[in-house]
Amino acid sequence: MKDSYDVIVIGGGPAGCAAASLVAEGGQSTLLLERESVPRFHVGESLMPECYWPLERLGMVDRMKSSKFTKKKSVQFVGASGRTSAPFYFEQNDPRDNSTTWQVERADFDKMLWDRASELGADCHDETRVLDILLDDDERCSGVKVRTTDGEVKTIESEVVMDGSGQSSLIANKLGLREDIPSLKKAAIWSYYKNAKRDEGDNAGATIVMHTIEKDSWFWYIPLSDDITSIGCVGDNDYMLKQGMKSEERYNVELERCPGLQSRLQGAERCDKVHVAKEYSYWTHRHAGDGWVLIGDAFGFIDPLYSSGVYFALVMGERAADAVNAGFQKNDLGAGQLSSWCEGFKQGSSLIRKLVEAFYTKEFSFAGFLKDNPEFQGNLTDLLIGRIFYDGAGNIFDEMDPAVAKAQAEKVMAS
Repeated sequence: MKDSYDVIVIGGGPAGCAAASLVAEGGQSTLLLERESVPRFHVGESLMPECYWPLERLGMVDRMKSSKFTKKKSVQFVGASGRTSAPFYFEQNDPRDNSTTWQVERADFDKMLWDRASELGADCHDETRVLDILLDDDERCSGVKVRTTDGEVKTIESEVVMDGSGQSSLIANKLGLREDIPSLKKAAIWSYYKNAKRDEGDNAGATIVMHTIEKDSWFWYIPLSDDITSIGCVGDNDYMLKQGMKSEERYNVELERCPGLQSRLQGAERCDKVHVAKEYSYWTHRHAGDGWVLIGDAFGFIDPLYSSGVYFALVMGERAADAVNAGFQKNDLGAGQLSSWCEGFKQGSSLIRKLVEAFYTKEFSFAGFLKDNPEFQGNLTDLLIGRIFYDGAGNIFDEMDPAVAKAQAEKVMAS
């Protein structure tokens, strides 16, 4: 590890690895830091189809195709009554290669991205903790202080720090930039099962979203390799964690309240402990400054509902890297240059947030909405696959926003 680099990237997740790969490929001396040992466990196993394009740019598609990861060709929804929707097959909306994506074990997937960053020239160090971000009185960043794997405390200088430190969000916490999203104050409890039932054919690798009765919570159902399935429950934080139940008890209660899971878990066996994540939805009100930029979950996280997390991370890593490389070419590493991609990203990602908030409006029915407005079927599928960065991607909300507002008003009147 040298004493200085052009760029220091914090975090060995998809955002950090993508950013480090592309700034190193762009000719910048690059240090990629991860506090844990790589590979490391992480939740968030389902990839949106639009992940294909940043993975293609990173030279990862052939490796993904030859991996053991489960192929994902569809998503499906199960209502509170147990009624199952027809699968949304991605190829019906876009028959190109990106219509097949993957369900990934994140430890393996992130390790592949980490190795790719190294191949492209990044100096990669795991088990290295960032102790502090070096900011002057004008909040200009000049590097980091770290504790290396052998315990040495070291100051490393840089022209740019790209913060992909996940929910730790080192720079955002230091500068007070985090803002919780009150409407999405959720918690997730999840575990892994062996031999859970899967559909046949092209829907075998589908992500399935299942409501519990009365829609107090919902489950994700993500088929992984080796016949392991990730099954997680999401609900309001207070409901999930503050009702006098331990997290495992709450998880088991919600399993019993989910009609869509009953047949799928017959003969299945839980093969891991219960994991918990709470109050994880937040945003940041400033995303870059002189010599620093936020990427991935350090920038913000919406909700696990539509599996947008890894896609957003890859896109942010890619776009921030392009801004950094252009900044070096122009000799401009100020806040304006490093944040030049942020507004466009926020506009696209806000569409997923609106879709999430519509889902959490109990009285609103997507099936009913599409029955009344069939012309938006393709638009909705675009959002489900992550195709959000084009003019017109949000047209569906011209009709959906009033429908959701009406459902919310009816809820207030009924109470």
